[in-house]
Amino acid sequence: MTIETIVAKTDEQIQDALKVRTEVFVVEQQISKDLEFDGLDNECFHFVAYDGEQPIAAGRLREIDSNGKVQRICVRKDYRGKQIGNDIMHLIHKTAKENGIHQLVLHAQESAIPFYEKLGYHISSEIFYEAGIPHAEMKITLI
Repeated sequence: MTIETIVAKTDEQIQDALKVRTEVFVVEQQISKDLEFDGLDNECFHFVAYDGEQPIAAGRLREIDSNGKVQRICVRKDYRGKQIGNDIMHLIHKTAKENGIHQLVLHAQESAIPFYEKLGYHISSEIFYEAGIPHAEMKITLI
């Protein structure tokens, strides 16, 4: 298995990221397509991981007032537990720093909080619900 994680540059690569998001969030987690596709994708950096030609993970980074919001981190079910989420997050951190973004925030699904804590994020809110799923806001300062 040779996994390549990239910043999506072409329309095809961005569409690949959206396919993974649809599979994980809309199909698997039953999140409304209207919530998942919020009209903000054209303002974001997109990230996608491939196993050969097959898109297997995705995420996006949106700049808001010189801070970054990490969103839509997802890995196809059959690829979870293989460090691919880490690869996506490390590339997001690298891209953020290259663009002068050093404060990142994200809304982690409660089940994913330990994953983000291992990357250095800390919880900065009480549990709240988005799309019917418990989340917590988490933050990190990149050095």
